[in-house]
Amino acid sequence: MFWLNAKQVNVNGTPISFYEEGQGDPVVLIHGFCGSKDYWQKVIRPLAEDYRIIAIDLPGHGDSEMPSGDSSIEKMAELIQGTIQELGVEKASLFGHSLGGYVTLAFAEAHEDKIRKFALIHSTANPDSEEGKKGRDVAAGKIGAEGIRSFVDGLVPNLFAPGEEHKQELQTAKEIGYSTSSEGAKAALKAMKQRPDRNMILKKTELPVLILAGGKDQIIPPEKAFTVERPNIHQETIEEAGHMSMYETPVELVAVIREFMQK
Repeated sequence: MFWLNAKQVNVNGTPISFYEEGQGDPVVLIHGFCGSKDYWQKVIRPLAEDYRIIAIDLPGHGDSEMPSGDSSIEKMAELIQGTIQELGVEKASLFGHSLGGYVTLAFAEAHEDKIRKFALIHSTANPDSEEGKKGRDVAAGKIGAEGIRSFVDGLVPNLFAPGEEHKQELQTAKEIGYSTSSEGAKAALKAMKQRPDRNMILKKTELPVLILAGGKDQIIPPEKAFTVERPNIHQETIEEAGHMSMYETPVELVAVIREFMQK
């Protein structure tokens, strides 16, 4: 599916898969729910012209395996930290898409000294609403009853802006989603359901922060993304994007990331 060869490290007994390309300041890309490191395939090459890009599979997604015991957003963050530590990275800039944004915030809470700057891409510091928590349970039940393929077929179309033509990209996102293990998807749903409110991280951090929203995002619209306003927090909206700017508007996404990295 992709032009890069995947690499793997063992983090506390859990095999974690990643892509690594380019040289320079390390930039870590963390994908969303039922995604993988392949979500970033349109942005890795242009960004790798200037940065050391490390795109990591979350546990139970792509080619990464599940750790033993209960999964949580915090545990995912520790696996990211363990991965970049294995690669000899002392400080990195983190870009987290959706679920990856929740992981990025947990990483910032536990390891702010390991971060140069961080970004939430179509993500939020808010916790799930009560309705959202019920939706996680329904989704987990659907995966258990019908399997991951049927679930992904229902999930992915809602990630793209309504009415826009992205048939090939939508199919690619489905194919990536099918590689998610049912166990990994259900564990991620539980972790997202249980995640705390992390707006305090945005209110306290002195690090440069980017919050990027899609003007047509049906999952996390701009008003749910832009929860904290401070001088060090840069808010950006790609008006034509839904929840998947890395597929829908990759040129614009790369431009926003470059501008943020150069500030």
